[in-house]
Parts: sequence; C-alpha cells; structure tokens
Amino acid sequence: METQLHIIGFVLILLALAHIIFPKYFKWKDNLKPLTLINRQMMHIHTLFIALTVFLMGLLCLFHSTDLVTTSIGKSICLGLAFFWGLRLFIQFFGYSKKLWKGLIFETRVHIIFSILWTYFCTVFLYIYIKNPY
Repeated sequence: METQLHIIGFVLILLALAHIIFPKYFKWKDNLKPLTLINRQMMHIHTLFIALTVFLMGLLCLFHSTDLVTTSIGKSICLGLAFFWGLRLFIQFFGYSKKLWKGLIFETRVHIIFSILWTYFCTVFLYIYIKNPY
C-alpha cells in the first residue's frame, strides 16, 4: 500500500501546484471584479490554503506512507482522508452544476478524470483503514 500512497502523494503535490494557474485560467481579475474586496480576497486566500492543505497531504503520503499503513494514528489519519476525499467525490456530482461540463469535451474529460481520482484516493485510504490491524 505504500506504493499507492506514494502515487497519491505525487498526484496531490501536482494538484496543489496546479492551483497556481487558477486565477489566470478562470480569469479572476475580470470575473471577480464585481465582488466586494473581502469576497475577492477570500477566493484567493481560500484557494491558497486549499492548495497548501493538498500539498501537505501529498508530503504526508510521500514521506510517511509506512506510518500511515502500520500505526494506529496512521489508521485514524487514513479514515479522515477517506472521509475528506469521499466528500469531495460527492461534491463533484452534487455540488457542481452539470451545466459546467455536460456537452463540453474538455470539461467532461476533466470531470471524469477528477471523479476517478477522488474515487481512487477515497478507496485507498479506506482500504488502509479497514485492513490495518492496529
């Protein structure tokens, strides 16, 4: 399972780094202009902290995979991460409107890829929690 955690860690770090392009890709300079200053800044700051959290999850998976698989605290952390990514998977389908991706080739592919990723993350963490004897 350590190999699976290393893969997840690498992907999470890439995902965290991908947040760097969000403001430009989503044209926040123009699209967020109508918002109040506090709402604009919340978008930027919350995105930064989401990216930081995902990055730290990636480091945890890369550098502490053995601890996650073989210790009681690792089991608890994996349960929390399974819940987190399971909830993210739920939001993928019920939090975002289908209008954002349905009928759009690139957006549909992204939707499918991330749905598979969230399922993979959730499954690995839940498997570790269930199979961990500690």
